[in-house]
Amino acid sequence: MITGLVLVRLEAGKEKQALQKIKEIKGISHVSAVYGRWDLVVDIEADDLPAMSHLVVEKLRSVPGIFATETLVTTAI
Repeated sequence: MITGLVLVRLEAGKEKQALQKIKEIKGISHVSAVYGRWDLVVDIEADDLPAMSHLVVEKLRSVPGIFATETLVTTAI
């Protein structure tokens, strides 16, 4: 299992609709709204890196209202 954080920037006026769609995506375990350069921090889980890539590129980025993303793959320290 691989986990990660996706920083999400939303388009103005489309926040509520985007948030609702994001929460419906399988593999998303938690969503936090934040202030600053990014609007959301999305916790994701996938079986492996190709599955994580598919989750972000094909599922998350296709949500209307998402302007930009940055994915951070977590690691054990």
